Amino acid sequence: MDLGGIKNILFKGRKEAEEREAERQANLIGFPYLNLETSPVETDAIALIPEPKAREIKSAVIELKGDRAVFVTMNPKDPKVQAQIKELELKNFKLKIFVVSQTSLNRAWDFYKYTVKATPALTGKLDINKERIEEQIKRLNTLEKTKGAIEKFDFKNNPTSQVLEIILAGALAGRASDIHFEPEERAVKLRYRIDGDLNDVMDNLAPNIYGHLVSRIKLLSNLKINIKDEAQDGRFTVSLGSKEIELRVAVAPSEFGEVIVLRVLDPETIGLELGQLGLRKDDMVIVGEELERPNGMILNTGPTGSGKTTTLYAFLKAKRSPDIKIITIEDPIEYHLDGIEQTQVNPDAKYTFANGLRSIMRQDPDCILIGEIRDKETAEIAIQAALTGHLVFSTVHANEAAGAIPRLVDLGVKATSIGPALNLIIAQRLVKRLCEKCKQKEKIDSETEKKLKKIIESLPTRVDKKDYPSINVYKAKGCEACGGTGFKGRVAIYELLKISKELEALMIKGGGEIEIQKFALDQGMVTMQQDGVLKVISGITTFEEIKKITGPIEDLKI
Repeated sequence: MDLGGIKNILFKGRKEAEEREAERQANLIGFPYLNLETSPVETDAIALIPEPKAREIKSAVIELKGDRAVFVTMNPKDPKVQAQIKELELKNFKLKIFVVSQTSLNRAWDFYKYTVKATPALTGKLDINKERIEEQIKRLNTLEKTKGAIEKFDFKNNPTSQVLEIILAGALAGRASDIHFEPEERAVKLRYRIDGDLNDVMDNLAPNIYGHLVSRIKLLSNLKINIKDEAQDGRFTVSLGSKEIELRVAVAPSEFGEVIVLRVLDPETIGLELGQLGLRKDDMVIVGEELERPNGMILNTGPTGSGKTTTLYAFLKAKRSPDIKIITIEDPIEYHLDGIEQTQVNPDAKYTFANGLRSIMRQDPDCILIGEIRDKETAEIAIQAALTGHLVFSTVHANEAAGAIPRLVDLGVKATSIGPALNLIIAQRLVKRLCEKCKQKEKIDSETEKKLKKIIESLPTRVDKKDYPSINVYKAKGCEACGGTGFKGRVAIYELLKISKELEALMIKGGGEIEIQKFALDQGMVTMQQDGVLKVISGITTFEEIKKITGPIEDLKI
């Protein structure tokens, strides 16, 4: 055996002995023991104790869920540790305390290198009476009712936080993804983005009232209240009993005041499981097979706001297991996933996708999520990770699945490396989903029906034609459940491009996007538009939506 092998055996032996001793100490003093080798360390949790203090008292917080935190330490009986525990409890944290080894603590502290620097100051929390906001969400079920509640609000005798509560309740009731405040010359416009479209709530919010709202939002988001001529980004949390909704805040100067956009990150609306994504049965088979692989790369393409992160989060949740370690590097963290270590880029702290990925690789993960591949360095490290035993998920900006390969080549990655590393490329867009309560069956002429049947018959053999026994086309109507729009929620349309040996050969020959697209279609790829048409005849969406997202439907002359 060589010297390196002997050193590895000795190191492993020492580590096992250290863990046994930590477990023995835990039993002696009556505390549970924890080995952090496979336990995740959360970004927000580690930030609760400053690094110098954590090292001084040999402790750390590794998990944070609402007001519940996991506190790990080498000696819970140490007076300094007891003082830190009391300090956290005075801040209303409910602690679960574990004894750990020095090696486990070193692993937790290692996250300070890139998680604490990447995490802004602890975000504010808007505590709202659960019953009150639930009642408001039920009551403010239309944009008109939200507008009326704001206009009737008694600003003189009630705090500004309560009108902000109404605005948030209206957004949650309407399933808004974003809240827009847009100052104009004489008043401020309030708009919600619902199912991808901006909707006016009111255009007569008084500037003086808006000024109070700006200060309140900045205070909650840890932004500088007195800075009005610079863009600022922050976030805060709305606590609704057992559920917490995060608001990502972007403030920017404009001609008539500061523009604010609040991104609503509701875990119930963006935390979809694999089976809820809208993948067809045959696509689910492909995705399932690729998720079973121990290594390689799955790339997701599409513009901003096309649901790429939601899809990749669903993949992560499907892979999640106590037996494997999953680490992410994101910009920003959309929402927190239990059992997964998540980190966030911060260029100011020199924690970019590239050097963050290098740090992650030293943590020996099984599965890695890279929020976006946007430069050569990140692309090359990601490709190398996929080639050396890691399963990598990431995104690139391309219009179609076939466009992801030339995009990587444009970034400077060698074509000879792309093929062996890539397993699957997914392209996707979001279309509005018809409201199940009010959608109305639409009559179609016999010629259109014939064309639709022809489209179904022309699909690859992997698509089960028995799933589409009849043509059912519906149109939007509108009811109280959908706020009169006829649509409720969105669903993705997909195209999946599997990487084969033949496609690898085409890449090495320098095949461009058009050649790759033709090859993929010849090999049986179902396009996003075809997937959209199948969702139309299944009563999920409309031809208008598919046309708006993918262009004219040539086979139907629509």
